[in-house]
Amino acid sequence: MSLWTPDPTFYPSPRDAAGAPAEKLAYVAAFDRSASRPDALVVLDTDATSPTYGQVVGWSDLPNTGDELHHFGWNACSSALCPYAPHPHVERRYLVVPGLRSSRIHIFDTKDRISPELVKVIEAEDLAKRAGYSRPHTVHCGPEGLYLSALGGADGNEGPGGIAILDHTSFEVLGRWEVERGPQYLAYDFWWHLNHDVLISSEWGTPSMIEDGVVGELLLGRAYGHKLHFWDLRKRRHVQEVDLGDEHQMTLELRPAHDPTHTYGFAGVVTSVADLSASVWLWFREDERWQARKVISIPAEPADASLLPPVLQPFGAVPPLVTDIDLSVDDQRLYVSCWGTGELKQYDVSDPAKPVELGSLKIGGIVRQAPHPAQPSLPLRGGPQMVEVSRDGRRVYVTNSLYGAWDDQFYPEGVGAWMAKIDAGSFTFDTRFFPHGEAFRGLRPHQVRLQGGDASSDSYCYP
Repeated sequence: MSLWTPDPTFYPSPRDAAGAPAEKLAYVAAFDRSASRPDALVVLDTDATSPTYGQVVGWSDLPNTGDELHHFGWNACSSALCPYAPHPHVERRYLVVPGLRSSRIHIFDTKDRISPELVKVIEAEDLAKRAGYSRPHTVHCGPEGLYLSALGGADGNEGPGGIAILDHTSFEVLGRWEVERGPQYLAYDFWWHLNHDVLISSEWGTPSMIEDGVVGELLLGRAYGHKLHFWDLRKRRHVQEVDLGDEHQMTLELRPAHDPTHTYGFAGVVTSVADLSASVWLWFREDERWQARKVISIPAEPADASLLPPVLQPFGAVPPLVTDIDLSVDDQRLYVSCWGTGELKQYDVSDPAKPVELGSLKIGGIVRQAPHPAQPSLPLRGGPQMVEVSRDGRRVYVTNSLYGAWDDQFYPEGVGAWMAKIDAGSFTFDTRFFPHGEAFRGLRPHQVRLQGGDASSDSYCYP
């Protein structure tokens, strides 16, 4: 008789996860900017001993066009082991892949195959009817279901954005997560401190605010998101908002501490309208209130206006444009992607209130166009955008495309397509891993998910 045991990629604690085997595959969402052909899930070989290491080994086209794949996630993860809502016998098997423009949600089966198989499509009408949302963005596997953030309301253009819940196994949309929304209107990312019954959400803009790129009037009018929202996770009600100041525009990625005994985390801010700098903020609880403090500031770089895209020429500078951050599973290293200047920064955050910069790698960039060391004569556009860290913290993957309209606005000559892998210890590029150009068949790579989980896919309930 075989034993019914939990998925071996589920780990009770971050310490256990950090000792997990290395991933052998990476799944990458790639989209067609022209919307004339389907987007795809691209599978790359990450096994350094394999003869196809660093190459595309699997490919799954979507059935429609115009989806613009963005962020995606697993149907189940280590949170399935949490004691108050356990689901220990679900599998990390399906990838839940939303289309940010189409509002469709695609379910891909990865079991016993290299190229994932599409097994279900949830249409935009279902998400709007059952949850009142559109433009799905971020997927997290929670102990009670699949949580899916959305930028827009049912009409697809304005808000409020929020969070929908999907069933773990049927993937049916169950409904809206929020019971008491409070003042929250704009949405983007969300994460949680599970053991403390706290959910945190961030803000970007409504679909109409981001659809065609950054709107200068809205940016200078300080209309994009600049707040963090704190929620009672069990009661599904808004508890507190923390305003970072309206000069800090577009509070995007959230990365809470993986250690479930801690109640702090990091939030990335794209830009300041005061000086075009970018920043990373620490949230924490003190004096019985949630608070936030800027702990990293990255300045803009002066540049010849003739080398800049029209949107930046009046400023004579390249903003860092921090569009992603990632925290290693042991909570010791924070990686910050500067998509505008073309730079990935590594920080020691063992003291989260006092990050120390350990290193910087330059690749791409609006002006710099720094090449990859594997092809030093090839200038690159785009910059480190999405960043993903392996569970053991030894490998870091980056891709170069952000969102079609933003790509075109900041890189009007074309953003290209490339992906890189970095050794976290030496903080150097792996010259054997540089899929680029036609490797992606004309599509633009965005988010990466690693086989068996990664630093931004799982949450843990045991220290």
